[in-house]
Amino acid sequence: MNYAKQTAPYVRKENSTKRMMVDVLIALLPVVVFAIYQFGWDAVVRLVLSAVIFILGEVVTTFYRTKPHPSVKERKEKFKVRFKTLTINNITAPLVSAIIYALIIPSNLSLYVVAVGALFGILVVKAAFGGLGSNIFNPAAAGRVFIGLSFTSQFAYTGIDAVVGATPLGAAKDALLNIPNLLQNYTVLDLFLGNIPGSMGEISALLIIIGGIYLFARRAADFRVTLSTLVSFSVMMAIAAIAVNGNVVDIVVYQLLAGGLLFGAVFMVTDPVTSPVTKPGRWIYGLLVGSIVAFIRLFGSYPEGVVFAILLANIFVPLIDYYKWSKNRYSVKFIVGYVVALALLGFIVLVGLGGLN
Repeated sequence: MNYAKQTAPYVRKENSTKRMMVDVLIALLPVVVFAIYQFGWDAVVRLVLSAVIFILGEVVTTFYRTKPHPSVKERKEKFKVRFKTLTINNITAPLVSAIIYALIIPSNLSLYVVAVGALFGILVVKAAFGGLGSNIFNPAAAGRVFIGLSFTSQFAYTGIDAVVGATPLGAAKDALLNIPNLLQNYTVLDLFLGNIPGSMGEISALLIIIGGIYLFARRAADFRVTLSTLVSFSVMMAIAAIAVNGNVVDIVVYQLLAGGLLFGAVFMVTDPVTSPVTKPGRWIYGLLVGSIVAFIRLFGSYPEGVVFAILLANIFVPLIDYYKWSKNRYSVKFIVGYVVALALLGFIVLVGLGGLN
């Protein structure tokens, strides 16, 4: 019997890992160029530093994880055996994680903090779990959360800023009724084009959408998880607006375009390694991410919650993919369950914000 050797991640589609990673890099290119245009050398230095750490961490750990056959005694021969295990995926995959990680941090974040987050993402979150295709959590999100909690005082945002010291979400905080007033400082057009302060890659909704269209057209990412994330989040925010007697359109549009939701929904929740493999599973995963982001923004102490939501949803992926109930086809039971879950979560938002008082 002949066995076909494949490289991780084991994605159930015709696209190869190499092609998928290259497509993601191409889709990220407009966002990277805009980040460099907006933040100059600060962006370049942090992108390069992150890329070097992620790629070196991937290559070195893969190299030394390989155990040559005991018959190979010579150091030179062992080096050759280990070197042959490296593939282009050991460059492109960590490069994608590195760029995403750099784009979700502020442009003026201290370089040592950037390095700490990158090391945590590639060594602790990825290499310690087996490397390429074996990690449970998204390395970029985990690195961002780690430094966000450990070096909170280092996080400050620069850029066009009508409300000094605050991003649009930071200015809004939990005051949903204040959003129509904030739209006078941060207009919808500003939010759409990126004329706002924020993390380097999260501020231009237009370029993120362009990158997403390319990814979905190339089938390098699954639109289901992105759509489910945005729909569930929008429903939560619409119910929140009704609960506080606010302007539904203003609040939903503002919350969609401000912060890192769009970037996360296009480039992070679609990660094939840390998201479910079945179509219904991806709808459930998107529902989890979208609703958790909404809950954090509405009830939590942080104005943003995308990376936290992704990591929390990652925990449930093995459960969603469990073989006894994981199926790749839709059923009435799944549709009813999805709608009921969305309704229950919306009801919690309604009650939590005093909509029934």
